[in-house]
Amino acid sequence: MTNKRATVLGAGAWGTAIAVILARAGVRTTLGVRRGSQVALMRQLRENPIYLPGIRLPDDLELTDRWTDAVDGANVIVMAIPSSHARDAMSAIAPALRPAATIVSATKGIEPGSLLTMTAMLCEIAPAVRCAALSGPGFAAEVARGKPTALVAAAIDEATAGTAQELFAGPLLRVYRSTDPIGVELAGTLKNVIAIATGIGDGLDLGSGARAAVITRGLAELTRLGEATGARRETIAGLAGLGDLVLTCTGELSRNRAFGIRLARHNDGRIDLEEHEGQPVTEGIANARTAVELARRAGIEMPIVTAVYRVLYEGGSPRAMVEELLNRELKAEF
Repeated sequence: MTNKRATVLGAGAWGTAIAVILARAGVRTTLGVRRGSQVALMRQLRENPIYLPGIRLPDDLELTDRWTDAVDGANVIVMAIPSSHARDAMSAIAPALRPAATIVSATKGIEPGSLLTMTAMLCEIAPAVRCAALSGPGFAAEVARGKPTALVAAAIDEATAGTAQELFAGPLLRVYRSTDPIGVELAGTLKNVIAIATGIGDGLDLGSGARAAVITRGLAELTRLGEATGARRETIAGLAGLGDLVLTCTGELSRNRAFGIRLARHNDGRIDLEEHEGQPVTEGIANARTAVELARRAGIEMPIVTAVYRVLYEGGSPRAMVEELLNRELKAEF
């Protein structure tokens, strides 16, 4: 792996964690940071105090805010940028990409407007490169601390999926490969919305039974949308689907679940979403909008996702969301 040169774009928690594990594995790695002031601080502290505090950056991990220079000559580029900013950021550096390079999306989101997955968007911007996705049940802080984790590397072709699999796999990070990037990316998007719903339930002290019901019915919604968009059922039932859903809906480190809890406990149940722009949890908030649009386009019902959307964007209260879901017409489970 020492002959590889990787550039990670985006110094949030997940991007920083990926850069750390690659550098530790002996891959020549550069972490692209958005602001020069953040680069200076991280160089001084050898840590990302804003997004991944307490994790020392390897001495040979390079830091830069010159993204075009960073991708020039890199074999692998990892994109860890919020989905709403991904196209602009990647379009700016696309001319510098090597034709034989592989771009791996670590972003869990769907592009607003086009409703493209991140790999589909990347292949549209840079058709000469190979595109893959990395997803699954892993918290950045735990991965960076070397906690055992299993993820999925997905691409349309087996060879590209295998390239990503081999790059990230390590003694404590097991990576499976998949040729279902649609399913892997769709699951990574939807689980954030369901996690906000479980957080709302936890914030309202509805109990463990309610949380289990939301997770299970949320999985049913994800499965329906997956089938409508060409994803495989086994992908939704696997690490990137059920695995990531359970982790994000129950884990103490889940920002989406924590946001749902705050939402439920915040005075009148309202939080100014503009306060969260640029924050790590923003992806989950944005996912609710794109998920509802995908469901409408596919002509399927997604009651939990729609209820979360109404709380976030239409002024609905968390408690009214719960009542709406409980009072839906009775039906068979399957």
